[in-house]
Amino acid sequence: MGISELRQSGLRAGKGHAPAVPVDPLGRELIRAGKISRSDAALATLVQRQCDSSFDRILRAEGLASDDDLLSAHARRLSARQIAPDVLANAPPIDTGLDPRVLLRHGATVIRDETGAPRIASNGADSLLPLRRALPADMSLAKLAVAPRDAVQGRIARDHRDTLRDMAVTRVPEIESCRTWRASMHRRIGLTLAALCAIALLCALWPVAVFGMLAGWAALTLGVAAMLKIAAAVAHVTDDTDLPHHEPTVMRPLPRVSILVPLFRETEIAHALVARLTRLTYPKCLLDVILVLEEEDHLTQGTLAGIDLPPWIRPVVVPDGQPRTKPRAMNYALDFCQGDIIGIFDAEDAPDPDQITKIARRFQQVPRDVACLQGILDYYNPRQNWLARCFTIEYATWFRTMLPGMARLGLAIPLGGTTLYFRRDVLESLGGWDAHNVTEDADLGFRLARHGYRTEMVGTVTEEEANCRAWPWIKQRSRWLKGYMTTYLVHMRHPGRLWRQMGSRKFWGFQAHFISALSQVLLAPVLWSFWLVMFGLPHPLDPVLPRAALVGLGTLFLAVEVMNIGIYAGSVSRPKHRHLLPWVPLMHFYAPLAAIAAYKALFELLVKPFFWDKTAHGLSVAARGRHRSEGGPDLAGIKLQPGHEGL
Repeated sequence: MGISELRQSGLRAGKGHAPAVPVDPLGRELIRAGKISRSDAALATLVQRQCDSSFDRILRAEGLASDDDLLSAHARRLSARQIAPDVLANAPPIDTGLDPRVLLRHGATVIRDETGAPRIASNGADSLLPLRRALPADMSLAKLAVAPRDAVQGRIARDHRDTLRDMAVTRVPEIESCRTWRASMHRRIGLTLAALCAIALLCALWPVAVFGMLAGWAALTLGVAAMLKIAAAVAHVTDDTDLPHHEPTVMRPLPRVSILVPLFRETEIAHALVARLTRLTYPKCLLDVILVLEEEDHLTQGTLAGIDLPPWIRPVVVPDGQPRTKPRAMNYALDFCQGDIIGIFDAEDAPDPDQITKIARRFQQVPRDVACLQGILDYYNPRQNWLARCFTIEYATWFRTMLPGMARLGLAIPLGGTTLYFRRDVLESLGGWDAHNVTEDADLGFRLARHGYRTEMVGTVTEEEANCRAWPWIKQRSRWLKGYMTTYLVHMRHPGRLWRQMGSRKFWGFQAHFISALSQVLLAPVLWSFWLVMFGLPHPLDPVLPRAALVGLGTLFLAVEVMNIGIYAGSVSRPKHRHLLPWVPLMHFYAPLAAIAAYKALFELLVKPFFWDKTAHGLSVAARGRHRSEGGPDLAGIKLQPGHEGL
């Protein structure tokens, strides 16, 4: 609850004065300067009791005090000197010997003033005692110089540009990263060519035997995939954790939450993005939204420069470098965050307005080993065409049935790329995201499990745009599958260590999920050959297997297809998706696109494993159709604007 809500509830000067509460020292200074009223200071103090936020953040978020007013009040309160951003930018630097990420986290750096004496530049809002303890003795007692936090962090980013850029790339320990693959590209290609030649020779000499082995493996992994799906679906159906539970009578103060929103060439969607973020009901004094921009993306930077951003939304520009991927950008921006919880949105996302409140309260309820909360992803344009309908059915099955069921079974789950929330300390201890993995979310899900942490699904929804054209869909899916292949190979470098870290249940769940998923898309044409048996036509394995055995394999294939249809139907049976039920039987014809994407992914894994094939957005325009009472479009309801691309 903010100050405006408290006023509406009757706590205002007039009918009675605001409650007599002790006012923050900064508030008393602002009252003496005539910048805020005593009533507003008292209301801000009440808000502070409910939120883990500083007094100045509350005033800034509510628009009751400007940055200059707050900086001046901090300077007077702390008997410090206030310096302008241009003075800070030109002051001689001092090498503190500290990790620049520590300086970014504290929002403070050390400079020399005109006399040559060291000064700690900070906005004065937070205690600098932990930083002073880490500084060398000759700097720990330096006087304070008050400056805007963004200007201080900008100065740190400029002074340590190369170091911070390199740290963003190498943040994950080498043993858990795929970045070492770049050096072995020629060896990898050579071994692959040799393997292809060997396979071609085997196919030429014993074609039926090779086809039989592939068919056997395809049938085995088909059975494994079917058992995993059935187990997850049954676990989800029998799960009772969604039943209402009693909230504690005494609620802890809400925590600060930072949201990373990676943007790349998102010029048309910028205004709608800000409008959608404004719809979030979480107290704005606790929200820290960072728009993560690429240095060479001048179009998006220029667009945002023309928007009057709220004080709780700010851009961070990532220095250009390689690989130019979403995880590298998020690794860089992570140290600029102020929150204890880190969330991820995509540019076109439309989250539930109360989503962050649900997430914050859930983190307060679950054990410490629950380090990640994953929301539900859905699509807002399922009626556009057949491909969009199939994609929506697939996502409804994955996020509403499979992932909750796998979590219920105690298995590690791959994360989705958005609507993710992490405990910041855990995320930093794991090294953030692997900058080279093009499916960094799935990789992080299993790294969490390896280090003893759990992911929980939460019933809050974020809507996105379903890819509704064939080639953009294939490009997106090929990136996901390439990341899946990468993730499996990285984590299986040392199977014994993986077993010890994850335990047998999660280890075998990891094997079942990845091996079956990748085998099914790569060997899909082999399985399709059993339609020949079902229609009474000759099959390549007729010379080596009796017809009864082939019919048995074909029956298995058909039974799994029927099972899939049942799970798809169950996943879209709720009112929101019920219109998709007639399209569920056509999901079989959706599979060939994934097979094409799998072969594209396999090729790219060999020749360009770190290439980020950008997803093309803006292929649909979906709006809620609402308009404001005074006329004009409701930008908060706009789900997507055309003509942009995302990372």
